Amino acid sequence: MAKLESEREVTCPCCGSTLVIDLNLGRVVSHVEAPRGDRPELSRAEQILADQAARREALFAQSVQAEKTKGDALSKRFEEALKQANQEPISKPLRGFDLD
Repeated sequence: MAKLESEREVTCPCCGSTLVIDLNLGRVVSHVEAPRGDRPELSRAEQILADQAARREALFAQSVQAEKTKGDALSKRFEEALKQANQEPISKPLRGFDLD
């Protein structure tokens, strides 16, 4: 791929892509990504989209259910806090200038 004498072709040790570097400029002139093995097949595209749609639908149903039961959970917490407040003795709150 290197066309000029000042260009060098280097393979990235990290990702495996091919870089063409111009030594005179000190810059990358060209970049070619290495083929990835985890690419999805186009023949499976319909299945992948269906799986993602089902996942989104399940997450939405879960959030709807959580919102439905949210009121019950909040009212239960409120009742517990009210019981605890009724059991504590009533006292006069401390103010900053009362401490002097």
